[in-house]
Amino acid sequence: MSPELHQKLTAWRRHLHAHPELSLQEKETAAFVQDKLTELGIPFEAGIGGHGIVATLTRGHAQRRVGLRADMDALPITEDTALPYASKTSGVMHACGHDGHTASLLGAAALLAADSDWSGTVDFIFQPAEEGFGGSRAMVAAGLFDRFPMERIFGFHNWPGLAAGTIAVHDGVVMASGGRITITIEGHAGHAGMPHLTRDPVVAAGHLIVALQSITSRGVDPLDTAVLSLCTIEGGTAANQIAGRVTIRGTLRYHREAVKDTILDGIERTCAGIATSFGVKVTPEIVWGVGVVINTPDEADLARIAAEKVQAPVRRDLAPSMAGEDFAHYLQQRPGAFVWIGNGPLRDGAELHGPRYDFNDAILPVASRWMAEVAKAALASN
Repeated sequence: MSPELHQKLTAWRRHLHAHPELSLQEKETAAFVQDKLTELGIPFEAGIGGHGIVATLTRGHAQRRVGLRADMDALPITEDTALPYASKTSGVMHACGHDGHTASLLGAAALLAADSDWSGTVDFIFQPAEEGFGGSRAMVAAGLFDRFPMERIFGFHNWPGLAAGTIAVHDGVVMASGGRITITIEGHAGHAGMPHLTRDPVVAAGHLIVALQSITSRGVDPLDTAVLSLCTIEGGTAANQIAGRVTIRGTLRYHREAVKDTILDGIERTCAGIATSFGVKVTPEIVWGVGVVINTPDEADLARIAAEKVQAPVRRDLAPSMAGEDFAHYLQQRPGAFVWIGNGPLRDGAELHGPRYDFNDAILPVASRWMAEVAKAALASN
């Protein structure tokens, strides 16, 4: 990649960082991407599954077709970086690096547009609403694979804590599936000095939180991986009143569907037991999210070949993450691979979804070149 293109991508990335938009609200981000695609002379279709965009390049006569994807949305997090290009939108920031993913995909498009050494069709997928709002599912429902019949699909996520520019390629599972859990405990409110006349949902909640931890520690095979994290608890408004209702919210993650069934059964049994023991009503509700991200073997090999082509260090030994990624929905429809590209050393508060996180602009050339090379490798493979 030329220094001029790297400089341009850095400026684009920092513009996106300064103007983040939440899931389902990426109107200006999409307009910016469309403007840059027009500048590059690459045709596109917009408004796919919301603010989604698909740009397409075709060369030669080969009938092969491949997709490359980046996500565009930001998070409801207040930035604490003091960077000159820090978020200008209060309470919203690019804390997961989707600004860098978008700039990298624009870079891959620029590289392939200027490269005559390939034949086939490449679709560049700029996806909205990755952060828990079903962006990939919406694009598929809008006919992504029918309107743009790609045979394979590839993507990446920047990875703090992995050496900058190193590419991690997993065989099989990459990232977890899971869901968001809400547990409502309904008791009987009353005077704090007369607890015998109440049914205390706060005490029940305390016991429930502790009991639920045994699901993963004692109910799941130690050789499997599972997480059940209860992250918020709300209940009560006065220091001298026993509340009538408590709400607990959290998340659960797993790598195998059989583990999902174990966790669900454990939650239902534990909630029923607490309800009986404390005379309260306990209602668990789970909204299931994305599936497990699983690389297919041939496409993982292509990802590795592309990484070697751009002379990036390659890691094949990293364990899968318990974080989720809605790229999984694409991989349920087409073979493909999802890699991690190192963002550099992990600093306190600068992890993914941290208030001091920032995408490392130094990895833009590696990310863009890898995406371009994996597309060429996929088009050239049998």
